Amino acid sequence: MITCKPLFIDGEAFVATQVKLPNTNLMVISNEVGYVMCGALDVDLLNDKLADRKIVAGRATGVKTIDQLLDAPLNKVTKEAAETYGWYEGMNTKDALLAIAEK
Repeated sequence: MITCKPLFIDGEAFVATQVKLPNTNLMVISNEVGYVMCGALDVDLLNDKLADRKIVAGRATGVKTIDQLLDAPLNKVTKEAAETYGWYEGMNTKDALLAIAEK
């Protein structure tokens, strides 16, 4: 089952997407600029093989719900997210998302 719901952080709009699969869930919080995803995100692939796409993304591990993802620290970020938006490992997901909010 796939669910997509609007999510507002300090009045800024994002989309929370959850894909329920056997024995796991894929979770993403995104907007038009970038996204944060659960541990299934392969940041090395984005940085190495897809670097020309300049993808703004981060990964948080050990989460099982969208709320946990929102409150989790990022454990890996793309080069583009770091260089353009100041994302870093250990940064709170909520703060990272607010850094890419369309203002």
